[in-house]
Amino acid sequence: MKHTDIKALFESPEEFIGKTVTVCGWVRTSAEVKPMAFIQLNDGTTVTRNLQLTIHQEKMTEEDFRVNYRPMMTLGCSLKATGIIVASERNIIEMETTDITLLGDCPADYPLQKKRASEEFLRTIPHLRTRTNKMKACMSIRSCLAYAVHDYFHKNGYTYIHTPIITDSDCEGAGEMFRITTQPWNAPEKTEKEYFENDFFGKKAGLSVSCQLEGEMAACGGMGRIYTFGPTFRAEKSGTTRHVAEFWHVEPEVCFADIHDIIEIAEDFIKYIIRYAMVHCEDELSFCDKFIEKGLLDKLNNVVSSDFAQLDYTDAIGILQKSGKKFEYPVTWGCDLQSEHERYLTDEYFRKPVFLINYPKDIKSFYMKQNPDGKTVAATDLLVPGIGEIIGCSERETDMEKLVSAMTSRNMPLESYANYLDTRKFGTVEHSGFGLGFDRLVMYVTGIGNIRDVLQFPRTYKHIY
Repeated sequence: MKHTDIKALFESPEEFIGKTVTVCGWVRTSAEVKPMAFIQLNDGTTVTRNLQLTIHQEKMTEEDFRVNYRPMMTLGCSLKATGIIVASERNIIEMETTDITLLGDCPADYPLQKKRASEEFLRTIPHLRTRTNKMKACMSIRSCLAYAVHDYFHKNGYTYIHTPIITDSDCEGAGEMFRITTQPWNAPEKTEKEYFENDFFGKKAGLSVSCQLEGEMAACGGMGRIYTFGPTFRAEKSGTTRHVAEFWHVEPEVCFADIHDIIEIAEDFIKYIIRYAMVHCEDELSFCDKFIEKGLLDKLNNVVSSDFAQLDYTDAIGILQKSGKKFEYPVTWGCDLQSEHERYLTDEYFRKPVFLINYPKDIKSFYMKQNPDGKTVAATDLLVPGIGEIIGCSERETDMEKLVSAMTSRNMPLESYANYLDTRKFGTVEHSGFGLGFDRLVMYVTGIGNIRDVLQFPRTYKHIY
């Protein structure tokens, strides 16, 4: 049906005042103040800016209003309304309504009543929580950030490639893959070998935990600069506010780039997409600043206008040990830093994003380039205040002998990585890349503290809505 977006009315109100327009949307609130009735209508194109529909009750009988208009005032129902746009001192504009059609009724058990619902409750109705201002703002910002990701890479000469979601290799060797099978739970095969030979692919397969290996193969296969942006899956039995089983991953790979080059690219990338959101989601971010995280806009402005800190892992351990803080997890050289450690460095010590570089090789993935000291790798994590790690980044190992040794020490089946190893055999080049947890970035930009609230349908351990 032809209608005008409510957002368009507020963007250029002077163009519509005095004109008859038709709008559609859902009733957010309504009220009767005789001889008037008012409906606040929202069509999803704005976050908190609703169009007020004004109904003159004196122009009709009480019976006419009760039968034909009062049902239109039910919270949650959907309407099509036609009327004249007039100026309003309080609302900028509103509609003097001449005709209303009920599109979809909404019964009394509609779960989103005027009283604010808890986040826990809203997660049980993911199909409806996008009607809340918070989720609408989040989804709008998420959409804008996703566009900015593609915009950044397109402008900088990267090729967007689509890598497999179904794979036979665990990229990082962590054993957290979701297995894919068409075999019944009571398959008759007596051995694991028989079971998988009779499966759909004839071998063990699972959902991808990362697109990196295929991305490396594309970049080193002659494409030079590529990126992937899609869903990845990890079967971590974690219930933290930062982990979900299905999440979105941005993973560029850049040939002829060392660790310092990729750090520079990662910082430029983060600043670009945040800056893009600040320009194109001004209303949504103002809402988040007011109702979700006080000082959010100042935080984002600080990110895009300041240089990120860089800190060697060894120096970070020293800072943490001398902090005087009582951490739940002890800090020693060689440990994998926990959220409490990361947040101390970002939130209290530096008060801005930090690239932590040169991690011990034993706590990092097999593909990371080994440093000359034999103990660390050319890897970095970008840690941001309030979230912790948001980017994992490294220069990739190009020495075939060192790479195979790292894989063998982790008991990784080399035959499953034959194509990947060929990239080191046939004209290998220095190359680097990073992985950005897109959902965590959305958390950071919106100020939302739980990753379950930046996805409409989060998948977590023991929960699939």
